[in-house]
Amino acid sequence: MMNSQNGNGDPVDKSVPGPVMSEIVLVGLNHKTAPVELREKLAFSTEETENALKLFRKDPHINEAMIISTCNRMEVLMVTKNQSLAIETISSFISKTTSISQKQLKPSTYIFSGEQAIQHVFRVASSLNSMMIGEPQILGQVKEAFKTAVNKKNTGLILNRLMHKAFSVAKRVRSETGIGGHAVSISFAAVELAKKIFDTLDDKTILLVGAGEMAELAVEHLIRNTSSKKLLVANRTLSVGIELADRYNGHAIRLEEIPEKLKTVDIIISSTGSPNYVITKNHVKPTMRSRKNRPLFFIDIAVPRDIDPAINRISNAYVYDIDDLQGVINENIDTRNVESIKAERIVDESVIKFTDWYKSIDVIPTIIDLRKKLNTIVDMELSKTMQTLQHLSRSDRVAFERMTESLIKKILHDPTLFLKNPGSHRNKSVYLDFTRKLFNLDS
Repeated sequence: MMNSQNGNGDPVDKSVPGPVMSEIVLVGLNHKTAPVELREKLAFSTEETENALKLFRKDPHINEAMIISTCNRMEVLMVTKNQSLAIETISSFISKTTSISQKQLKPSTYIFSGEQAIQHVFRVASSLNSMMIGEPQILGQVKEAFKTAVNKKNTGLILNRLMHKAFSVAKRVRSETGIGGHAVSISFAAVELAKKIFDTLDDKTILLVGAGEMAELAVEHLIRNTSSKKLLVANRTLSVGIELADRYNGHAIRLEEIPEKLKTVDIIISSTGSPNYVITKNHVKPTMRSRKNRPLFFIDIAVPRDIDPAINRISNAYVYDIDDLQGVINENIDTRNVESIKAERIVDESVIKFTDWYKSIDVIPTIIDLRKKLNTIVDMELSKTMQTLQHLSRSDRVAFERMTESLIKKILHDPTLFLKNPGSHRNKSVYLDFTRKLFNLDS
């Protein structure tokens, strides 16, 4: 019963608390809050993720859920009507699975709900919350996490809508800002420099000297950017060279063969432990005539350096060492940070729009029921009327039906807008309850 009014003369129902609204909640930790020693213990396997989702699906306090588990983060995103009990379920499962006590986890754990949770999801998908802003891998990882949750039937209306919006936001950030367009790792920087020197990488041959991790990563990125996949590997230990070459469908050669191969290769990536230069100016200069001045690009990732810097004085020979690459990276990090400001604006705009939709969810059942009731009444009355107007043509009858549909839409327009947004100072649940009673929608 309505038994009071607020300061605006609007009714206030003190006896009806109204339905409990589902809440979007995110619980997790990442590279900013937890050391790698803790994160690596929380890296869920596929089986552990599926077991967790199975448990969450059965929990009465968790309506929807998904798990994002990478080397830099472990997060559970859920929809719940009882945040504290849902979090207790999640914390208990993680403790049992990883043998890490809840007391140990608590200092590194963050909990976001509502707009904060929505914003965090959008920022993660857009790589604004990554260790390296703008890195592209995280979006694929989030998509895979969502796919797993969908396949296990752990998502519903809210998470499905939220994640599709997150993917859309990430796409906008990638296309409307320069956040992902600048190399911020040694391997990416090497690829970007190679693209500037050569018109195309498709027909280029790569020579990898040594087997350093960063050099191998640079090779991997270069191969991804060329269709030819011509690779030679020179290593002091031939067996290691053969193993590495096989991994990329290349060929192994001995270090002594390098001078001869300089006539045909295009890109040399070097990372050995040699105390002296592996390739000198005297190795390169004689080869340039037979190369007909085709560019020769050296990426020296070794410390101490493998490539003689004097090679830079030879026409069409280009040498970049690790300091040169780091300089490129530092400039690009600054550029990414500037671009991230634009990206944050896109995220904030999207959070507002999604929140508006989310806040209107509790109104939808009442609007649907109200529309059904009006349609039922109109259909009955229209049917009676049509029985007395047998002379009307089919087109006349269709015109009547269209008119009634239009009337229903116009009648519902203002009530729908008000129920979706009655104002921040008003209790929406009171108006929903009043509408259901006024139109007897629950009979």
